Amino acid sequence: MAISVTSDSFDQEVLHSALPVVIDVYATWCGPCKMMAPLFEELSKELAESYKFVKINIDEERDIAVQYNVSSIPTFLFIKGGNLVAKETGFMNKEVLKAKITSHLG
Repeated sequence: MAISVTSDSFDQEVLHSALPVVIDVYATWCGPCKMMAPLFEELSKELAESYKFVKINIDEERDIAVQYNVSSIPTFLFIKGGNLVAKETGFMNKEVLKAKITSHLG
C-alpha cells in the first residue's frame, strides 16, 4: 500500500528506506494523476515485498518537488539507496509503469 509522505517524513521514509522507493508526485486536481492513482495502488500491493511506494502531493510539499525538479505531473521518481536514479513523467498504463520500476530499480 502506498503511503503519503511529507517534508517531515521524507528523509526517514524515502532516503533511509531499506527498499528502493517509487514516488508518485501528484495533485488532487490533476486528471492524469487521478487516472494513475488506482494503478499505482495496485502495483504497491503487488510489488510490496520488493519496493516501497510513496505519494507526495505537489501542492502541499512543493519543496520536495523543487528539490527533484518536478515541473509537470504526474511525475514518478525512482530512488535507490537514497539517490534519484530515474524520473518519468506523464500517464502510463500499469504494465509500462511496472516495467519502468523493474528497469530503473532492478
